[in-house]
Amino acid sequence: MASGFFAILDDIGALMDDIAVTSKLATKKTAGILGDDLAVNAEKATGFLSSREIPVLWAITKGSFINKLIILPVIFLLKWLYEPAINYILILGGIYLAYEGVEKIIEYIFHRGKKGHEVVQESVLQEDDENSEKSKISSAIKTDFILSLEIVIIALGTVIEKQHPLIEQIIAVSIVAFIATVGVYGIVALIVRMDDAGFFLMKKSGNKGFFSGLGQFLVKALPIVIKILGVVGTIALILVSGGIFHHHIEYIHHIVPTNIPEQIPQFGLGIVFGLAAVLVMTIGKKIYKFVIPAKK
Repeated sequence: MASGFFAILDDIGALMDDIAVTSKLATKKTAGILGDDLAVNAEKATGFLSSREIPVLWAITKGSFINKLIILPVIFLLKWLYEPAINYILILGGIYLAYEGVEKIIEYIFHRGKKGHEVVQESVLQEDDENSEKSKISSAIKTDFILSLEIVIIALGTVIEKQHPLIEQIIAVSIVAFIATVGVYGIVALIVRMDDAGFFLMKKSGNKGFFSGLGQFLVKALPIVIKILGVVGTIALILVSGGIFHHHIEYIHHIVPTNIPEQIPQFGLGIVFGLAAVLVMTIGKKIYKFVIPAKK
């Protein structure tokens, strides 16, 4: 009886070893998209009043966990029932990401000519507006959903390649999804609180010495980091969407040249699909505005 108990423990240990190895492989495969995920979500979680940064980030983090709880069972169910549906969902998500990225570029081009005080005034009004904050959180959670979907699919593809049993697939992919949320939003939290860390160092060092200089550097660096994240996050949105179209639309995958870095056609694809999505949405909004008053 004791030998049977130890045999069970041995099996559990072997299973955990397999899961650890599989999770490591899946995490390596998703490293690229995790980097894009970090850039996008860091950009999404900045630009709020200092007192609202952590509550907003926590709200997005909770939304990200809920996204994973929805995605994981649905993906495994679709894999069993109708696997091509996963591809279609991912492509729709890519269109959404491309739309967001291109819309940001269009917004910048057409609003960069505004006077400084007008931009500052608008920014303050938006930050004070509770509905605007909720809208930004909702947008961040939607974007996280698409990025989480791609992370889960890439991780699942890795464990399927290795032909692991279903239980190992489920646990390994769940671990990768958990690491994605905790890792990404943990780093984002550190970024958005850089200035607080800087002020703390300055206060503790009495504004003297190395730590005071480090604190001043962190405080001055935060606005620059936020601007960089805005650019990098937008580029990441377009690249991720372009990567989805490149790898998951068979026709595009075959016509894209293979003798150039894949980021170039992926960026182009993201821009093209994004412009098409913006055009469709703009026409749709105009038709909606035209039809609704007519009903009244």
